[in-house]
Amino acid sequence: MASSAQRPGPAVTLAGPPAPVTVIVGEEELLVERAVSAAVALAAAAGAAALAEDGGTGADVHDVAAAGLTVGELSGLTAPSLFGGGSVVVVRSAQDAAKDLSAALVRLASSPVPEVFLVVTHAGGAKNKALLADLLKAGARRVDCPSIKRFSDRMDFLHGEFRLYGRKADDAGLRALLDAVGTDLRDLAAACSQLSADTTGVVSHALVARYYQGRAEATGFSVADRACEGNLAGALEQLRWALATGTSPVLISSALAQGLRTLGLVGSVGRGLSPNALAAELGMPSWRIDKARQQLSGWTSAGLAKAHAAVAEADVQVKGEGASAGYALERAIAVIVACRAGR
Repeated sequence: MASSAQRPGPAVTLAGPPAPVTVIVGEEELLVERAVSAAVALAAAAGAAALAEDGGTGADVHDVAAAGLTVGELSGLTAPSLFGGGSVVVVRSAQDAAKDLSAALVRLASSPVPEVFLVVTHAGGAKNKALLADLLKAGARRVDCPSIKRFSDRMDFLHGEFRLYGRKADDAGLRALLDAVGTDLRDLAAACSQLSADTTGVVSHALVARYYQGRAEATGFSVADRACEGNLAGALEQLRWALATGTSPVLISSALAQGLRTLGLVGSVGRGLSPNALAAELGMPSWRIDKARQQLSGWTSAGLAKAHAAVAEADVQVKGEGASAGYALERAIAVIVACRAGR
């Protein structure tokens, strides 16, 4: 019977003795890689302990892709060694396995070979879904590595990463890190490692901004926030810094458009719902709704419509129609601030 599914955290550890077959399901590459490493380490440790008693030479680890792998090659990798060593075989992207290879993997899961541990990764989609179901039915352990797309999941991931290094981080610091680094998990994990090695104390907004030398403070979203608040000088200052540090003008125009759309969405539903309830309805974090409600002062529906038109025009300019992307963005920001003031 298949063991219960596990979802790996930042530091992936698999409890209990190693399963003869472990299936790692999902497309989040960093988590899949960590889960594979944990499964291999657990199996190798168990194999080494058993082999020490038999005087074996140690377990071999084989890492192969399912695409193009033949049944004969798999049989060779999983055959008992003449020298007494066990083996760990990692088969990647099992959704790409041919029909005969899929059948062979299921046979191995149903009748495991002594001292051989099989680790299989599967994207989890509809492709070759039957193989995944058959492996689990045969008794394979399942480890889930689902994509991390929601803001709250990324925040949880960052909190977990900093806990690995014995560090604490506040929500403002984590939001600043997302603004500075982006949403790729590998980049975020590397950033957490660097910050933990190079800084001390709580990972706060001020610490992240200082570490990235203004990068976290001068993203397109920071420009948009200042413009939507009606702070012309602040928005232009952030714009010039963002452009100087390499932020794409297209990203800045996109952030301006998103900021205005958020104002329109939040303004259209009124203030009857709490930020948490509204977050579920609009699909955005509650802190962003709080910020939008603060920025809405001074805005009218007509002003938002005019500001949207200005950003649309700037977007065309920065994508090649205009001579100067910076000038087009400066003009759009000036129009946004004027629209908020009702001019």
